[in-house]
Amino acid sequence: MRMLLLAVLAAFSTAGLAQQKLKFAHVYETSEPYHTYAVWAAGEIAKRTGNRYAMDVFPASQLGNETQINQSLSLGTVDLIYTGQAFAARTYPPLSIGGAPYMFRDFDHWKKYSESAVLAELMDGYFKKGGNKPIAAFYYGVRHTTANKAINKPEDMKGLKLRVPDAPLYIMYPKIAGANATPIAFAEVYLALQNKTVDAQENPLPTILAKKFYEVQTHINLTGHITEMLLAIVGGHVWSKLSDADKKTFEAVFKEAALKSNAEIAAAEQALVSDFATKYGKTVVKSDREAFKKVFAPFLVAKDVPWDKALYDRVQAIK
Repeated sequence: MRMLLLAVLAAFSTAGLAQQKLKFAHVYETSEPYHTYAVWAAGEIAKRTGNRYAMDVFPASQLGNETQINQSLSLGTVDLIYTGQAFAARTYPPLSIGGAPYMFRDFDHWKKYSESAVLAELMDGYFKKGGNKPIAAFYYGVRHTTANKAINKPEDMKGLKLRVPDAPLYIMYPKIAGANATPIAFAEVYLALQNKTVDAQENPLPTILAKKFYEVQTHINLTGHITEMLLAIVGGHVWSKLSDADKKTFEAVFKEAALKSNAEIAAAEQALVSDFATKYGKTVVKSDREAFKKVFAPFLVAKDVPWDKALYDRVQAIK
């Protein structure tokens, strides 16, 4: 009888320590820091939890485009994702303020915002609304516009068919500048540029390099219109079952991953401004950002944006 009891207890103990497999989905290339540090985070979480969690990372839209992986997170068919704030804002619209054109003065302003109580409150609003938990903000870079012509001022964008991600906030940029917004899934952009389905696209310089968009565009126009970030989000079906200690571990690991990734992206941006001209033979245009900012300023406090002026003022007050 005693042996049977010990066997039952051992079985329960083993079940309690059973490894949980997690799926992390994103749309970025394996060569990009976001992927590198997602894999690093998977290893660290395994190590710091005594191998109770094994996270497999699925890059490059393997488990769907960005809209689909957001849906999968809520359905519980993937467990963690990276997503742009404009996609997360479909659940909690005020979160989109961080992805609005010309919202940030510079990288330092964005960095302080990413560590601010303002963003923490917005992420908490998202969590309360949808149940999925943002645990870290990753710097994605400043978005610039590639095309087969120079874009110096907003009027140079008139009539341009510009590919944008399929989220409302991204459409604001071409719409206000007079271009035609064309939402296309990330994995299909290269072909759309090559086939001239669209005339242009916009992304940070490291992404333009990783996705090889420069191969099918002649001009890198430094419009610097959006300072973008990705959120690392844990599905509510996973988060609600984590112990407090494990929650702290997941947050700590992904915040460390973000710091490492952010440093690499910022350094790559600096180098690529000259590299695109010298190494890749592209025409790099220093667009008139002040002219663009002037056009966009009234729209950032308009009545139809998904944030109020009080929130806009709080973001601008960050020093």
